[in-house]
Amino acid sequence: MIKKLKSELSKSIKSRRIHVFLMFLLFAFTILIFTKLSKEYTNTLVFGINKINVPPENIILNDSNSSLKITLKTHGFKWLKYYFSNPKITIDFNKEVDNKKGQYIWSKSRAYLYESSQFGDKVKLLNIEPDTLLFKYDVNLVKKVPVELNSSIKFTQGFDMDDDYKLTPDSIEVIGPHALASKITHIKTEEFVLNDVKTNISEKIKLILPQDNNNLIFSNQSVLLSANVKKFTEGTLKIPVTLVNVPEGLSLKYFPRMVNVTYYTSLDRFNSVKSNDFIVSCDYSMVQDNQSFLIPQIKKSPKRVKHVKLSQKRIEFIILK
Repeated sequence: MIKKLKSELSKSIKSRRIHVFLMFLLFAFTILIFTKLSKEYTNTLVFGINKINVPPENIILNDSNSSLKITLKTHGFKWLKYYFSNPKITIDFNKEVDNKKGQYIWSKSRAYLYESSQFGDKVKLLNIEPDTLLFKYDVNLVKKVPVELNSSIKFTQGFDMDDDYKLTPDSIEVIGPHALASKITHIKTEEFVLNDVKTNISEKIKLILPQDNNNLIFSNQSVLLSANVKKFTEGTLKIPVTLVNVPEGLSLKYFPRMVNVTYYTSLDRFNSVKSNDFIVSCDYSMVQDNQSFLIPQIKKSPKRVKHVKLSQKRIEFIILK
């Protein structure tokens, strides 16, 4: 029992010694860090450019200078913020640049004027490279371009759209440098696929915007596709055939004088479709030598029907003497 107590006591003393040693080691390390950070150091870092108050009618192009090598002298505590973040220097286009020959010019002499506001107290600005920055710019163009739907939509048999697809908005504004925005003539949607559709469509579709478009602003990133879907049925009507461009004094006899026209329409509109909504005619001026038939064409059909077809491909005729 006594031996066991001596062993436990020895372990406890050793453990306490280790804890005390670690505590003193941590204390010494902390003093060393504070001593190092309290000293002044000179170093060169790469600073990004934060542009403010750029005139709204102009846009700075991406190929302009985007960084500066800046040499500073300060104590270690001040350096910490630069090492733990991406440092940036702010250039105010209202008071720090000159507009000459179609470009903005900034010189490092301006930076020394705003040294304390840029870097804070107890930070000494020693050097900046390069000593001049040139910012190329272009005048913004506002242009409206149409949106083109890229889709593959298949309906369940007996169903179809009541009207055309509707895109909201059907065009978007492109804002950016004239050289870039003027090249954009339209914007396509991402491919939209639907199968076996028998209910109304209302879907948001993303737009395919040009790559490398950092200098361009688009009024929309997506559009809404909508369409009314209804039950459809097929109908057939007999329509009289009329002749046009028959020379004066020429008498023709033609047959058949009536043709069947088939069409596709929604059930709720089926009874409103009448034969006088259609016009089928043959153009005699299209007849070639020794041709004994005319080609019928649908010249008029109501907007509320689809897939209008003629059952008759030829109209036979003879010239009466």
